[in-house]
Amino acid sequence: MFVHVVNFWLKKGLSEADIKLFEAGVSSLGTIETVVHFNVGKPAGTDRPVIDRSYDYCLLTTFADEAGHDYYQIAPVHLEFIKNCAHLWDKVLIYDSESI
Repeated sequence: MFVHVVNFWLKKGLSEADIKLFEAGVSSLGTIETVVHFNVGKPAGTDRPVIDRSYDYCLLTTFADEAGHDYYQIAPVHLEFIKNCAHLWDKVLIYDSESI
C-alpha cells in the first residue's frame, strides 16, 4: 500500500467562501479512481507534546501501489484542485510512505 498524507496551512483571513472552495476542492480528490482510502480532516483535539496541530487540514489518501499514486498526481481532478485552490494556502507538507 502507498500512503500519501498532505497537511495544508491556509492563508490567514480567508473568507467563508474561500474556505468552502478549498473544502470542496480537496474533497473532490476522493473521486480519483486510483484512491483506495480517502479522508480530509482538521486537527483532532488531542494535545500531547509530540502532536503537531499547527496545520488547518490534513488529507490522507491510500493507493494500491506507487503507480496509483503517480496517476493521482496527474489526474485532471487533482490538477484542477491545484489550479483553483493553490492561492488559498501558505504551506503544504507532504508525507509519502509505503507499507513494509
